[in-house]
Amino acid sequence: MNTPSRRERLRPLEYVMLSGFAALFAGLVIVMVTRNLATGFIVSGLVFVVVIIGIAMLVLATSPNSIPEGERKSPGTGND
Repeated sequence: MNTPSRRERLRPLEYVMLSGFAALFAGLVIVMVTRNLATGFIVSGLVFVVVIIGIAMLVLATSPNSIPEGERKSPGTGND
């Protein structure tokens, strides 16, 4: 079995960090505008969840399909 490369192992961390930065930015903007920490934490949590779900859905939508079993053995048999 192939071990994943360092880039493949760190990819989930990149997604979590991206959503964390978006949540931090949104939380800071809300705290600066409203001067209410509770609202800033709530918005920050909501933005984190929405961004991480959005990234996960985009990753699922762009993942490549596996090659059908017939195409692996003999590519010209009409299993296209």
